Amino acid sequence: PTAMYVRASIVEQLPDPLSPLFADMIDGSVTRSLQTLFGEILGEDVIRDDDVGLPTVNGYAYYEYSRAGMARLMWKSPRAFGALLGGGTLAGQGRWRNYSHPRYRRIVSDWTGRDLTGMSTEQLLSGVQELVDAAAEYYTAVQTIIPAAATSEVLFTRFYEAVVRSKDDPPAQVFLLGFDSAPIKSEKSLYDLASWTRSHRDLAESLLTLPPQKFLEEAAESDDPVWHEWHTRFQTHLAAYGHVVYNLDFSNPVPADDPVPLLETLRFFVRGGGIDPYERQQRSATRREDAAAAVLARLDSVRAKPFRRLLHWAQTVAPVREDALADVGLAWPQVRRMLGEIGRRLQQAGVINEPDDVYWLRRSEIDEGRGSLADQVEQRKQVWRGQRRATPPQLLPKGGWGDMFRNWMPAASEEQTGDVIKGIGGGAGTVTAPARVLGGPKDFGQMQPGDVLVASITTPAWTSLFAMASGVVTDIGGPLSHSSIVAREYGIPAVLGTAVATRRIRSGQLIKVDGDAGTVTLREESEEMRQIEQVGRPRRLIIAGATGAAAAAGLAAWLVRRRRRA
Repeated sequence: PTAMYVRASIVEQLPDPLSPLFADMIDGSVTRSLQTLFGEILGEDVIRDDDVGLPTVNGYAYYEYSRAGMARLMWKSPRAFGALLGGGTLAGQGRWRNYSHPRYRRIVSDWTGRDLTGMSTEQLLSGVQELVDAAAEYYTAVQTIIPAAATSEVLFTRFYEAVVRSKDDPPAQVFLLGFDSAPIKSEKSLYDLASWTRSHRDLAESLLTLPPQKFLEEAAESDDPVWHEWHTRFQTHLAAYGHVVYNLDFSNPVPADDPVPLLETLRFFVRGGGIDPYERQQRSATRREDAAAAVLARLDSVRAKPFRRLLHWAQTVAPVREDALADVGLAWPQVRRMLGEIGRRLQQAGVINEPDDVYWLRRSEIDEGRGSLADQVEQRKQVWRGQRRATPPQLLPKGGWGDMFRNWMPAASEEQTGDVIKGIGGGAGTVTAPARVLGGPKDFGQMQPGDVLVASITTPAWTSLFAMASGVVTDIGGPLSHSSIVAREYGIPAVLGTAVATRRIRSGQLIKVDGDAGTVTLREESEEMRQIEQVGRPRRLIIAGATGAAAAAGLAAWLVRRRRRA
């Protein structure tokens, strides 16, 4: 009753219940990172130990703010935002570039070169905590970029819509597309590898026909120069982008640990699917530059000066936001190696059955080195599977003083019913196509070209799937989330922050995604659709928006799969 619990900020990267070990190690890290940030910005003790925490409720992470702590934060926030949005050394973007990012890389690099086998379990565990602390401090620094990104985009959009835009001008988002960012560079790297692979017929055929894990094993062990070159190129891609997280809980593998999900998108590109990302980016950049030139050519000096200034600000900050988010998991490959070493020791000691079961232990259980905990691990996994079926409210408690914050939350009600699910429009356009509900990277192989990607949330690690998608729907996120930004780059409709999409929508179900209205309409199979399935060709089909071809391909694939199941 004396605190408010919020699923926002770092918690948006934690859509599932937490593993016990991550829950234990992240809680204090978040508090310490906020204390460090506000202490540096304001030079005083704003956040106290009992003001902020990251506990779990039914397994799900929540920011916990005490009433006193929230009041103190709100009182000091205007001054903090002023420093972060200003031009000094504490400004969010400059602080990230000159201090937070280099510091995080330095700590990760320091631990990466160490011999793990010669370290005690306590030393390894302390090292993991140091890396988790560094990651939490880095993520907190990334959050200081978000206000600048949000403010710059909102101010530019409002000025453009109210003062500048004429009837034939494009929407404001056009002026912010076509820039390079870490997720776009990752996609281009994968596309380059696919293009190279296509030029070697036997290699390409093996990639398309062998099971992914089998292909990776043969590529790593082969003496054939072509296969060896492919393996080298793929490892180079993983070295640059293999740390991006699908889910911030370190119990989830990153691409460097499990690259199999990447092969699904690679296969898609090798088959000739998708749009050349270089061409797509160039088209967006050309349209952006032409639109800006056309607007400036007709504006008077009074309007041109603020338009140019606001445009430059928004265009400068937007790509940095995605670059910063992409590196949140820099420490995770090393963290997972260290925990893997601990897990192997505990397995050999008979404490757990598998090395990965280390994630299901509490930190104190590792410290104490107890006897077998295999039964407890299995019970915790079973409880986790049950918790994952829940829909966590974004804000607790319901009612009372917390309601004043509810309208700020980037998600709709988790109690929605009916055939229309409401969310936030994040990518313009409308598309009707089969849904593909993905719980994580293990499901990436289910994605078919033209499907609507439905997920709890997408991070930069999910970007490769956007090349296959005709639309995007998420439980969590807002107009400035990763899902929205990438959907705009791909020109596909997006509806975000629905709270219930992954629980209300079935894979294979036909849905209508309206990115302009921010709604998702659930479609049951109609008599007309049954006739389409029987005769193999549509009597009447309307797909609106810029992604009609992709959606049509997805619908065709859906009908084929339905016929095969029948």
